[in-house]
Amino acid sequence: MSRSSLPDRPEMPFAWTREPNPMSHPDLFDGIMFRRVVAYLIDAVLLAGIGFFLWFMVFMTLGLLGPIAALLTPILPLAYHSLLIGGRYSATIGMRMMGIEVRRLDGGRPELAQALVQTLLFYATLALTGALLIVALFNDRHRCLHDLLSETLTVNTRGTIHPGD
Repeated sequence: MSRSSLPDRPEMPFAWTREPNPMSHPDLFDGIMFRRVVAYLIDAVLLAGIGFFLWFMVFMTLGLLGPIAALLTPILPLAYHSLLIGGRYSATIGMRMMGIEVRRLDGGRPELAQALVQTLLFYATLALTGALLIVALFNDRHRCLHDLLSETLTVNTRGTIHPGD
């Protein structure tokens, strides 16, 4: 098991059988909204840096890399979020820095397909409404619309969950 006290795999005996209750596990959800916002800002800065480097390389090659950069630019944020959330730590770099991670409703780590769905829904919500966190204000687990639709949950990494809770 990792440094987190959350279960690594859903088949382990202490995997969640249902969504954790914020009343009995407040440490899983303490300050999660603030942490999510700061994590996204960190990720946005990282992605902007990567994008800047990519377009700097276009400039340095006198435009030869332009078509490749034009293809990579919209794919970069999708790949970044999907591969990292669907990866070993279930979190982007910003999320890891803020001590949060994404979990399935049963407590397991999301697979790549579920992470891709969550990422697509995240960017669709951001592009269509711009009100990404509004839904999170009205539920006790602070789940955003893309979390609800992709059946994921963002929790504090160092939160604790005990067998049978």
